[in-house]
Amino acid sequence: MQTLHASSPDDYAAALAAHPRLLVDYYKDDCPGCKMLDMSLAKFAATDDADGLVLLKVKLEIVGEDFFRGLGLRQTPTLALFRDGEETARLAGFQSPPQIVQAVAHHLAPVDA
Repeated sequence: MQTLHASSPDDYAAALAAHPRLLVDYYKDDCPGCKMLDMSLAKFAATDDADGLVLLKVKLEIVGEDFFRGLGLRQTPTLALFRDGEETARLAGFQSPPQIVQAVAHHLAPVDA
């Protein structure tokens, strides 16, 4: 799983447009749940379920609180799943690796050609 970092709203929009299957991790530095979610995402990234997915890390301290509010985010961490630029699910709070696998399987399963 490739990991990207958005340093601006334009980076965020470009990633949504460029990657058909995208996990977005909205986080901030002083968030214990965010650090735990990072560990879950690292374990998930080592599985076959992560193949073909892109992880976009969006840090509140970099893109700004107004950007987070504009997306309707109420807490960190929040993990959002996007298919073809459209949000398909939003998971607030810490997610375990099995919860991430389940969400990806349900909302971002590969489409057979």
